[in-house]
Parts: sequence; C-alpha cells; structure tokens
Amino acid sequence: AVVSTQSGHYGRGAQELGLVRKQTSFISGICDERGEELLYAGVPMSEVIKENLGVGGVISLLWFQRRMPEFAYKFIELCLIVTADHGPAVSGAHNTIVTARAGKDLVSSLTSGLLTIGDRFGGALDESARQFSNAYDKGKTPLEFVNEMRNSHKYIQGIGHRVKSLNNPDMRVSALADFAIENFPATPLFDYARQVEKITTSKKPNLILNVDGCIATLFVDLLYQSGSFSVEEARDLIEIGCLNALFVAGRSIGFIGHYLDQKRLKQGLYRHPWDDIAYMTPGK
Repeated sequence: AVVSTQSGHYGRGAQELGLVRKQTSFISGICDERGEELLYAGVPMSEVIKENLGVGGVISLLWFQRRMPEFAYKFIELCLIVTADHGPAVSGAHNTIVTARAGKDLVSSLTSGLLTIGDRFGGALDESARQFSNAYDKGKTPLEFVNEMRNSHKYIQGIGHRVKSLNNPDMRVSALADFAIENFPATPLFDYARQVEKITTSKKPNLILNVDGCIATLFVDLLYQSGSFSVEEARDLIEIGCLNALFVAGRSIGFIGHYLDQKRLKQGLYRHPWDDIAYMTPGK
C-alpha cells in the first residue's frame, strides 16, 4: 500500500485510520508502478513526456512530489549542467579515475568519487542555505553576519574558491545569476549573499560567492518565491538536504564521463610518483 506523505499518517497510524489493510514495511510517496502506466507523484509517464517536462520536471515530481513553474524546471536543469564536471584535478574526479584505472567497474568508480563529496568538496550547499537563510530571517545585516561568523571561527559555506576570484570570475555563477535575474519573481536571499560577497572580497579577492553558495541561495529563493511551497515546506526541504542532491546528481554525470574516458583510453593502473610525495620518516 502507498500512503501520501502529505497525509501525515504512517505505518500503524495509517492502518488504524483504515488507509491500509495492514501495517506496511515502508511507505513510498513518489512513484507507483502497479498500474498500466508508471506514475511519478501521481502524474502518468505519458503525460510527463507529452508535456515535455524534461529532467527538471521529473526531479520536481520525484524529489518534491509536485509540479513547479517552468522556470524552476529550467533552473534545476541549469544546476545539473554547471555542476556536471570541473575537470580531473578535483578530489571526486581524481578518485573516480584512480578507481577506474585499478580495473574496477562503473558503480565502484562512481561511488569512490561520490564519497569525497562533503563540506570541503561540493557538499556545502545545504549548510550554505542554512547559514544565509538563518542570518537573513533574523534580520542580520551582511556585515553583522560576516562578523558573527568570524568571531565564531566558522567558515561561511558557499564563500571562497581555490582558483576563481574577482579577477578570474566563475562563469558558472554568472550563468546562474543571469538566469535567475531574468526568470525568478524575486531573489532576496541571493541579493543578500551578494552583499556578503562584497564584504568578504574586500578582505581577499578569492572570497567570492562560489557555485555552491550561488545555487544554495537561489534555490532557497526558488522554494519561497515559486508559489509551489508553503513557508514550512520550504524550511523542511532545506533541513532534509535536498540541495546537496543537486550537486550529487549533476556531478555524477561527470564522474561517469571520467570513468568512460579512462576505459576508452585503456589507461593502466595508476601509481603516484615518488617525487610528488614528502616522505617524513620518524626520527630522520
């Protein structure tokens, strides 16, 4: 039996209300494959295809259990495009390549790359959304927010880049910002983050609003401004970690590409060169 997650009744409670005949092992609220046609959040597959909802629309149905405005679909797809890959030097791609060259299969190589995603690499979106949202909702000025984080010895997630800077801007951020300005009803949190960026870059030019911070703040704006979610629903989605999922989904495309590239090039087992290792033997 499948019970809508919006009903607020699960397991034994659903059984007591007569919504299911017996207590089930688990509940699924996104997909139903039992009928003649597959349903994504209640929408028939043929309708998804006929209306050309695209990958963004499918994510909207399977992740958020509802339709959203077309600009939201396009923004989701843009996020997947700009996060798909960032070269072989980053930790996730490096792991995928090394694993592929060790003769492992696609799934093993992909997961070895995905396991590097965290606060230091690609996994800062959720925390960035929380930090900026909390500061904005509490009415803190950008300067107060920056000073509070500095005094607490905490990094502002979504600020800073190892390579990009004011003098070498990240075109991914520019593409996302341009789309949002043209298509979103409003971007209050993103605008707030831009004010924070002005303060941080006055200290160091590489303390820019990076792609994680850009996606995080714009997606929060999408949740609140699209008209598809209540305030409570938007807050819940931020808390459960839907934003990091965008990076995971997007970067998986690139990791798979690196795996296929190594196999196509018939690259052998990787061994790191000695001259790039600082051997620090105890007692010497």
